[in-house]
Amino acid sequence: MASEVTSWQKEQVSRAYVHALATQGGYTICDWNVDKDGVDVTLRSRGLMVDIQLKCTQSPRVVRSGYSFDLDVETYDKLRDPERSAPGHLALLIVPPDIGRWVIHQPDSIVLSCHGYWASLYGLGKATGTSSTAISLPEHQELTAKAMGSMFDAARRMTYGNGRELN
Repeated sequence: MASEVTSWQKEQVSRAYVHALATQGGYTICDWNVDKDGVDVTLRSRGLMVDIQLKCTQSPRVVRSGYSFDLDVETYDKLRDPERSAPGHLALLIVPPDIGRWVIHQPDSIVLSCHGYWASLYGLGKATGTSSTAISLPEHQELTAKAMGSMFDAARRMTYGNGRELN
């Protein structure tokens, strides 16, 4: 029998998913105790950083090109701020409605039965709503270890400008 899912359970499975991907990609991950700056986790790679706000849903809003998620304006503004030292991203994890299906135990493995998508918010314009704003998470922007590499490419461009690296 499935139990009612709480927000902390969604947060924890989101963290587990990102931890697994970051490990696969060879990135260091930092969990923040307080979500004061709109950031749940920060990834690091060779001195570069990427900030991520994690969200999780059992009932995603499907749009033609993927998914849409209503993010509160305060968090949106923090993640899009052009004066950030690390680009801000939203990651949306989609889990099955039944919590009993989130983790599948097999004889030789444990499988997280979920998938994630991401969107870069760094440098975007003013929110369209007053309390929340819809964030588009295209289906081609799956949250993977390779996608995390793309996030670091953006961090590199932000830090060094137009691909120019310091020697």
